[in-house]
Amino acid sequence: MTEILCVTHKYPPSIGGMEKQSYELIKGLSKYYKTHVIAYQNDSNKTFWFASLRSKIQKELSKHPGIKLIHLNDGSMAAACLWLQKNTYIPVVVTYHGLDITFPLDFYQSKIVSKLNKYQGAVCVSEFTRNECIKRGFDENTTFTVRNGVDISMGDIPKDSEFVDKLKNHYGINITNKNIILAIGRPVKRKGFSWFIKNVMPLLDKNTLLIMTGPIKNEPSFFEKSIQHLPGSHNIELLLGIANDTEDLNKELGKHNNIFHLGSVPFSDLVQLLSLADIFVMPNIVVEGDEEGFGLVALEASIRGTYVLASGIEGITDAVIDGKNGTLLPSGDAAAWADKIKELLSDKNKLQELAEKGKKYTLENYSWNNMISGYHEVFEMIINPLTNSHHSR
Repeated sequence: MTEILCVTHKYPPSIGGMEKQSYELIKGLSKYYKTHVIAYQNDSNKTFWFASLRSKIQKELSKHPGIKLIHLNDGSMAAACLWLQKNTYIPVVVTYHGLDITFPLDFYQSKIVSKLNKYQGAVCVSEFTRNECIKRGFDENTTFTVRNGVDISMGDIPKDSEFVDKLKNHYGINITNKNIILAIGRPVKRKGFSWFIKNVMPLLDKNTLLIMTGPIKNEPSFFEKSIQHLPGSHNIELLLGIANDTEDLNKELGKHNNIFHLGSVPFSDLVQLLSLADIFVMPNIVVEGDEEGFGLVALEASIRGTYVLASGIEGITDAVIDGKNGTLLPSGDAAAWADKIKELLSDKNKLQELAEKGKKYTLENYSWNNMISGYHEVFEMIINPLTNSHHSR
């Protein structure tokens, strides 16, 4: 059995979309390969882990001289392992998620990204990310798109008939005779949350509730506020993962009695919210240098049988396929968003049909197995380039 080495700094027990993707990918690849893994598992300081990464990899390679390919889980891992380009003849394939390629710092683009294209293969989670790689000099013959998978077993979790009472008693939201729009995510500007509240919600009637979940602070910290006044503050916020829409979002939340932010909720509640909503929205706006690499949360909504409306920009268009598992709308066009929401809510039976059709499409096209077989195809082409020369992207 061919041996490969997977190196990842996003892995359980940490929780998140990338951690789940990394875990499922490695687990799935073990059906095809003898898979060796070096993973950061929250068991030490991450900086120290990165500092000792070179010796960890070298040790693994000397212990298993039969390794035929190394996979790195994102661009930051690729940047940390540039030494591999000179120190080993084993081909290296890197997964790129979006921001790890587009991050708009001049130094990063000129000194780091310009070297990433020397690796033997790139797997991009969306066509948008692939195009961004090719713009930066990546070889289009070894730069592939393999869309992320979603945990389709989420669709099997039963709906909780008592959740409506929990919303009322625990979260203080009475949804009787109300329409429900749901949005999920961190309050960063590109997600378009404060834009949606300011521009779209006033065009809808008061019986339409917007429920939001995700980590949120009451206000930015002193440190976060200080950064806003520095030159290049946008880049610093991106680098540190600062939720730069927090202040605007909190201001808007205080003005409306039909909008609720629940903060972070347990997974069991999240699943029920996804089922309960009439419409799931992903109203992203264009923020230069902070593009959306994919749209995993839209797929999770679809799996739970909720229809998705999303901005037709960037990597979202690889997750939401217009007319299949959702509708793509022009980013920043409030009238188009409001009109579509009103149209869908005016016929709940038709909306339910669309949601079921969308769920079926997502189940068929975005399983972990689809993703894993895509990676397997790419890996085989890199390991055996001559026998796989007719591979299509």
